[in-house]
Amino acid sequence: MNVDLIMNDLVKKHPGEVEYHQAVREVLESIEDVYNANPQFESAAIIERIIEPDRIYTFKVPWEDDQGKVHVNLGYRIQFNNAIGPYKGGLRFHPSVNLSILKFLGFEQIFKNSLTTLAMGGAKGGSDFNPKGKSNSEIMRFCQSFMLELWRVIGPSTDVPAGDIGVGAREIGFLFGMYKKLARENTGVLTGKGINWGGSLIRPEATGFGVVYFTQEMLATKGETLKGKTIAVSGFGNVAWGGVKKATELGAKVVTLSGPDGYIYDKQGISGPKIDYMLELRATNEDIVKPYAYEFEGIEFIQGKHPWEVKCDIALPCATQNELNADDAKKLIENGCMCVCEAANMPCTPDAIEILLEHKILFAPGKAANAGGVATSGLEMSQNSMKLNWPKEEVDHRLHEIMKNIHSACVLNGKDKNGYINYMKGANIAGFMKVANAMLDQGLI
Repeated sequence: MNVDLIMNDLVKKHPGEVEYHQAVREVLESIEDVYNANPQFESAAIIERIIEPDRIYTFKVPWEDDQGKVHVNLGYRIQFNNAIGPYKGGLRFHPSVNLSILKFLGFEQIFKNSLTTLAMGGAKGGSDFNPKGKSNSEIMRFCQSFMLELWRVIGPSTDVPAGDIGVGAREIGFLFGMYKKLARENTGVLTGKGINWGGSLIRPEATGFGVVYFTQEMLATKGETLKGKTIAVSGFGNVAWGGVKKATELGAKVVTLSGPDGYIYDKQGISGPKIDYMLELRATNEDIVKPYAYEFEGIEFIQGKHPWEVKCDIALPCATQNELNADDAKKLIENGCMCVCEAANMPCTPDAIEILLEHKILFAPGKAANAGGVATSGLEMSQNSMKLNWPKEEVDHRLHEIMKNIHSACVLNGKDKNGYINYMKGANIAGFMKVANAMLDQGLI
């Protein structure tokens, strides 16, 4: 396999899709040696087949606002690979949504889902619709219009969407209601459902919980624990909330949250009612973190910056792609940070990752560290199939075990002869090998 040659061809076919190109290159560079050691992959053109989605659906979504004005957004569903199970991946409603971002997310989802060891393929979808500032009625009308197109290509054994940025329990409820009416069946076709109608306990917290469990395993390789560690977190949504909640429970102190407007520094630590307030903050229609500084005493608000300049032991980027760059990585290292665990999808730039690996910092990619969300979605699918609900302790135990197993797979495939664990390499190899071998077993399809 010649990575540069493959990437040149991919860029020619899909110009301008920079996030997608970045995600593909990262995986190809990590798996190059193991791929070349298995000539059967080359003869079956596994790489050429796995980097292209099985199919892409694009559709218009007309909807009417409360004043009777008609708007038109674009909707997408990218079914990337189903070698090991039904397509599985979230729906994102955000103005930034475009084909490149969804293809990068769908490609990452293949390997993330593979790492969970659950039978789930990779997919992603969404729309450039912005739910911020919209009424419940407007969001319902949009979701119903979106599902009018989507319902034909999804199903509990075909493609199971979930939530993502801009798509929470409210949106999943509206989408599921319309699907149920159109398909005339009540099945586990969507995950992230309300607990009263098929949802799983701890699903909203699951991604954040999983990130902290993974961080705990990473620290253990150095004889360290979370107790007494200072953590910098970006974002303030569900992932950050779950991460803050679990990290605090395990004895760490989280001192930052961030939004598009800047970040807050809480040197006393975010705990108790402050964690509860994160939910109130998230429920507002304004995507800003500054109100936290007004709600509690002794809080600094730093406008227009990311929190990576704060002295910390651990950094958990929970916001969005490419939010932590090379300069940020240098600041973290200078301030004594020992661990960076990606809680969002691809939040570190390639240059930042290179610096972290060069300095032998504990670094985990999102496809491994933030797999707890989709893992719990997989557990929700299992509960739906069996027509039962597990208690919170059961779901949390299974999630914890899955994250420990993902960590073990990364160590097995990423540990070098000097003992340093390249988690990015380990995650990519472990995720790829399972999918590649499944593709070989199933022939040219």
